[in-house]
Amino acid sequence: MLATLIKTWGKELGFAEVRITDIDLSAHEAGLTSWLAEGNHGEMDYMAAHGLKRARPAELVPGAKRAIMVRMDYLPVGSPPDWREREKHASHQPDRAVISIYARGRDYHKVLKGRLQALSNRIAAEIGPFGYRVFTDSAPVMEVVLAEKAGLGWRGKHTLLISQHAGSTFFIGEIITDIELPVDEPITDHCGSCSSCITCCPTQAILGPYKLDARRCISYLTIELKGSIPLEFRALIGNRVYGCDDCQLYCPWNKFAQFSDQPDFEVRHGLDGASLVELFAWEEADFSERMAGSPIRRIGYERWLRNLAVGLGNARRALRQSNLSTSEIDVALRNRISFDSVMVQEHISWALEQ
Repeated sequence: MLATLIKTWGKELGFAEVRITDIDLSAHEAGLTSWLAEGNHGEMDYMAAHGLKRARPAELVPGAKRAIMVRMDYLPVGSPPDWREREKHASHQPDRAVISIYARGRDYHKVLKGRLQALSNRIAAEIGPFGYRVFTDSAPVMEVVLAEKAGLGWRGKHTLLISQHAGSTFFIGEIITDIELPVDEPITDHCGSCSSCITCCPTQAILGPYKLDARRCISYLTIELKGSIPLEFRALIGNRVYGCDDCQLYCPWNKFAQFSDQPDFEVRHGLDGASLVELFAWEEADFSERMAGSPIRRIGYERWLRNLAVGLGNARRALRQSNLSTSEIDVALRNRISFDSVMVQEHISWALEQ
């Protein structure tokens, strides 16, 4: 059976799990429309621009009937067993830069799309040319909904996908195809009465079960937002300079998180323990060279400095409250005060006032 072969080939290519679903997302159109109407997508205009196309995969791939959904774990293989506790502790070390785990290695878009294309090539070699496109967070597709329909997991209250076998520390991708393959069954929701992800969120971005206001989310504020970070959120961001993992760190299902066997996701340039001052000292050439092939590079040097300035301001406040010296931070900030960006200057000035 072709479906069985596809799943076998997927495992050989490094996917932890491969499942298949139909592409009927009509039941989710009303929810998508409401979420967009409330402005919860913030400045992510591409979400509104595509509208209901996100719930209609056949408009992306004419004749499409199925989505082959894949899971690839990203937790670096060298992570200690108590990685969640260590990551929680890191957010309370004011001088340390906290970067989301998924972004410490190579850009997952490149890794997954390459493997999905390889899987598509294997299928074509078996059956001949067929209609398909590969995606991973790269097109107007409701990927989490498709993954949930395929049974890769269920949507948690933080809106991320959760697997009973792997927590939520994984990427998903898909091949949308015109091959009418047999579909897999979804699984049931296992969040129960737990609300850890909601209560732990530093900015209270999770408005309630399954409802996220991206405008309040630290991942949005440090990655998607192009302008100044609103004053009301700066202190709450703490030392998180690219993304935020808190809702995953406090989710009990991540005790089952699986370590990745992919060297692409191993930590690069010491991003799991670098100091804010160290990273703030990078020149633009350093940033471009060291972040080559990293998802972090897409925010650009200006926003990188903006985020670090917020972290340094929060570190400065924490050190002063503990009657500790802020001289190293002060020097680092003043050395950049004339940087050629009004936005960066404004965030540095804010940091020096803390």
